[in-house]
Amino acid sequence: MSKELKGRRIAVLATDGFEKVELTIPVAALRAAGADVDIVSLHRGSIRGVNLHKPANKVGVTKTVSEANPAEYDALLVPGGFINPDMLRQSAAARDFVRAFNSANKPIATLCHGPWVLASAGLLDGRVLTSWPGVRDDMVNAGATWIDKEVVWDGNLVTSRGPQDMVPFVRALKSHFAPGAALDKKTRAVQSSPQKQEPPKIVLGFMNLFPLPKFKLLLTVGAIAGGIYALKNSGAISGLKRQLDRAA
Repeated sequence: MSKELKGRRIAVLATDGFEKVELTIPVAALRAAGADVDIVSLHRGSIRGVNLHKPANKVGVTKTVSEANPAEYDALLVPGGFINPDMLRQSAAARDFVRAFNSANKPIATLCHGPWVLASAGLLDGRVLTSWPGVRDDMVNAGATWIDKEVVWDGNLVTSRGPQDMVPFVRALKSHFAPGAALDKKTRAVQSSPQKQEPPKIVLGFMNLFPLPKFKLLLTVGAIAGGIYALKNSGAISGLKRQLDRAA
């Protein structure tokens, strides 16, 4: 088995709501290639993945973003998902973490909605990249040139559109993160690719395949809601408030 990334330390910046395949598949490939991979997040313990919007497996967190030192890593991966990058971009510590890699001209790779984090960190002005097509306008408004390609190279930055590009993305990832990789490759682009005319039908169809919540879960939620309603109407809450008022 090839170990072309042996000795390389990779930080994966993610939090709850990461798209499962966008973290687990690249991480497995990086580790199989010999890399030492840390999951860096906003909190300790574990973080929950999703398949689109449906909860998926958890992964363990190695370090929090405040504990991790960018200087100790050779490269950075930022997975996507609808939720994960939106949470990360609101964290000053996460934005600083990403900026540190870029300032040191270390390899960065991201896909899907992951470039949102780079946009909020102020790193996309003048860059060439791709992303999930639905956030194409966010990338352009951040100053980037957006290209509708499976993999886009721009110096220390490699990007892909999403899970549909996973195979070429992982291939590019291992090349980009390899020791001594030249960070001078750039996808040629004069202007941004046009906006999409409609959302992808395959995603809309996939969403419709998800089952409704289990009946037992609905009964549990209903029972809790009913209990709260009964408590409110029993006078217990108002009675407790009167006792507190008298005690004061």
